[in-house]
Amino acid sequence: MKKIITSILAAAAVFGFVSCNKSSGKSTEVVVKLGVTGSVYEDLWEPAQKALKAQGINLKIVQFTDYVTPNNALANGEIDLNGFQHRIFFATEIKNKGYDISLIGNTFLTPLNVYSNKIKSIDELKDGDVVAIPNDVTNGGRAIKVLESAGLITLKEDAGFNPTVNDIVGNPKNIVIKELAANTIPSALNDVTAAAINGNYALDFNIDPKTAIVKDTLEDKEYWNLIAARTADLKDKEKVAVYDKIVKAYQSAATEDVYNNKFSGYYIKTGWGIDELEQYK
Repeated sequence: MKKIITSILAAAAVFGFVSCNKSSGKSTEVVVKLGVTGSVYEDLWEPAQKALKAQGINLKIVQFTDYVTPNNALANGEIDLNGFQHRIFFATEIKNKGYDISLIGNTFLTPLNVYSNKIKSIDELKDGDVVAIPNDVTNGGRAIKVLESAGLITLKEDAGFNPTVNDIVGNPKNIVIKELAANTIPSALNDVTAAAINGNYALDFNIDPKTAIVKDTLEDKEYWNLIAARTADLKDKEKVAVYDKIVKAYQSAATEDVYNNKFSGYYIKTGWGIDELEQYK
């Protein structure tokens, strides 16, 4: 019996009812752990957290410092949801690592701009200047496409949606592309001539998007950011109902106000009219 009780408590620690009404024995609060990368998500999720609290859902934000750990933590049951990645990164992680996780809601589109502390215009790049890009496959591929859109490089005709540095066939300014972990690029900005920086990390380092020397204008659906859950949990109707409330609480006018007023429209709502949980209800 002791082992059974211990197992129940352990399961509740990951996803479950942690506050109990002693007189009735009924649960009164659900704790859900959401993994994110970057302090900006504290602001983005604050309206939803407040709305969910009134519904008996305690949404706890769990911070990670890189893009590798959150999906692993989700798959292993250390967190219940995550909300930090776009679709192409998500699909690549599942393909390469075999994670059994699913998309349950859409959040926003955010640009991967190019910044510099040394030049004011991309035209000022000189022969041999170093440009840093993320070293993960999907964000790196997106950064390469941004550099292509700025006319800095040309790619093979068959490079595909997610190119690599090996797909570069033209580099008239002979820029040196340096691949670094995405979370380290802002702190390395003084060591390179320019860098493609993910939006959440740019904001964490107080980099104003208005100062970008190249604006990311890619709006492909594959770059929509999302909320993910373990696929196995979506067989549980109670969890699906809770997740549905979380998605709807995020996809609200209050969140959009944060996008527009606190971040000057830097985040753009995407896919809010699509019910990604419909098949599980």
